[in-house]
Amino acid sequence: MFRKVLLPVDLDAAASWKKSVEIASDLAASGAEIHVLAVLPELRFSILGSYFDKDFEGAALKDMTGGLRRWMAEHMPAGIKAVPHVAHGTVYDEIIRTADRLKCDVIVVGASRPDARQYLLGPNAARVVRHAKQTVVVARD
Repeated sequence: MFRKVLLPVDLDAAASWKKSVEIASDLAASGAEIHVLAVLPELRFSILGSYFDKDFEGAALKDMTGGLRRWMAEHMPAGIKAVPHVAHGTVYDEIIRTADRLKCDVIVVGASRPDARQYLLGPNAARVVRHAKQTVVVARD
């Protein structure tokens, strides 16, 4: 049914992947490949950037890549073809951009129960649902 599944994960928040890994694996059981994406959020304020070393971004991306590979070894089921991807930028933009670039058929995104702050700001999952061209499956924790 699906050929490529995008699975965005926040390595520091199990709610972003706890149920979505299972759903993505079920969707990929027929031979689809899962593209696992971790996004390093950009620092929105340039003044913050002045407090970090010149190579902070490169080192952070390298650390995230290693962390994603370790996470995949621990949490992705055996027999599922999974490919790691790391991006840097606004989380929901990078999810949508990666899904388009890889020509994914479906995005499986985890979402925690919203609190008042998320209703006002809009969580990444809601933005992906609104703007992605692909089918989006939202896995609630």
